Amino acid sequence: FVVCLFFSRLIFGTLYPAYYSYKAVKSKDIKEYVKWMMYWIIFALFTTAETFTDIFLCWFPFYYELKIAFVAWLLSPYTKGSSLLYRKFVHPTLSSKEKEIDDCLVQAKDRSYDALVHFGKRGLNVAATAAVMAASKGQGALSERLRSFSMQDLSTIRGDSSSTVPPSVTVRTSSKQSQPKTSRSASEGTGSSGRC
Repeated sequence: FVVCLFFSRLIFGTLYPAYYSYKAVKSKDIKEYVKWMMYWIIFALFTTAETFTDIFLCWFPFYYELKIAFVAWLLSPYTKGSSLLYRKFVHPTLSSKEKEIDDCLVQAKDRSYDALVHFGKRGLNVAATAAVMAASKGQGALSERLRSFSMQDLSTIRGDSSSTVPPSVTVRTSSKQSQPKTSRSASEGTGSSGRC
């Protein structure tokens, strides 16, 4: 049932007025322009208010039906609800507060531009740092990978014939026999990478 109300509001509250707004623009009828502009201003205020009322008044009986009836009242050429609300409430309020609203909008625009520049610079710094760290980690991983390949080659050479291994390598490995295997691999890797 709520889905049906949602689609009826979408069709009658948004698509129908949008189509007639298009026709007003196409025909260049000033009277129709004004009528649909008043509707869209009231509808924007209604949508904004609805965001909060949906949270607090959704439990109210027939709440969704009342919203559909309100949109129909706004649209009706007999009641001229949007024109009435605009002329009685919105236009006088906006006219009296227009200067303050314009000042607030200019300040908000300046602040948002400053914030955008600040966060843009910060984002670029973070991205640059991440790129440098990724490159340095990638370089370290690459060198470790190359070092492990050279160690495999060394052990293959040792396994095939001990006479082909240079004496300096065998002396280093024999002098560090008491160290754990990982330390020996690291020391052998530094010895072999110096020759490569």
